[in-house]
Amino acid sequence: MVKSYVVDAFAKEIFKGNPAAVLFIEKFPSDKMMQNIAMENKLSETAFAIKRDSNHYDLRWFSPAGEIDLCGHATLATGFLVYRLDPPADGGPVVFNTISGDLTVTKKGDYYEMNFPTYDLKAVPVTAAMTEAYGLKPDAAYVGRDLLCVFPQGTDIAKMDPDMEKLKKLDGMAQHATAVVDDEYDCVSRSFAPKLGIPEDPVCGSGHCHIAPYWSERLGKKDLKALQASPRSGILHCEYLGDRTKLSGPAVLYSESEVNLAI
Repeated sequence: MVKSYVVDAFAKEIFKGNPAAVLFIEKFPSDKMMQNIAMENKLSETAFAIKRDSNHYDLRWFSPAGEIDLCGHATLATGFLVYRLDPPADGGPVVFNTISGDLTVTKKGDYYEMNFPTYDLKAVPVTAAMTEAYGLKPDAAYVGRDLLCVFPQGTDIAKMDPDMEKLKKLDGMAQHATAVVDDEYDCVSRSFAPKLGIPEDPVCGSGHCHIAPYWSERLGKKDLKALQASPRSGILHCEYLGDRTKLSGPAVLYSESEVNLAI
């Protein structure tokens, strides 16, 4: 039996933010087993972590459709649990060894700050296929790992109802829609990942390694307050540092259970 936790990341209360499952294990099981667990969980990501010492862990992430190279909310969830269950003797930061390099999570009050790589964005032409998929024509489009489509100021991103089958045909592992806003937030976005079996990722940390750099340069601001306008909603505090992007937010434990598998 292995303990499994579900944490709502980028949230101060349950049923908000983005839920991630986290399992602390002694060794990684087969990729097939981790994939099956992720499929069973039916969350956007399930994280598997192995403790190496007080501050260091190996970390992998699986979506229902396969392993992914970077996940913000599941990393935040894992860091939250480390500080809650087995905090570093020196207070942190916690270092996660991943296929995207070493990622750190540092507890700062009720928030957990992550230091992630920034994705390079390449401008691409806005196409008819993008307009058909989103139901609205973007002003601009960029590709990093994901597709980032920028919509006119005032666009009601929260009411957008894209066609998932058409999104699957667009570039990028995930597809993000974003616009600038005039209220307390610097930008608003939503993140879709039908190629990964996730119609909508409620609050996407790795997506903001595309979104925050774009708006930071466009708005001339290093620090941004970003709203992810999914039905669950979430707020990310972002700091663009060039080749790195810091993301921070709170987290809350939703459930604790046991996985009845010999992994």
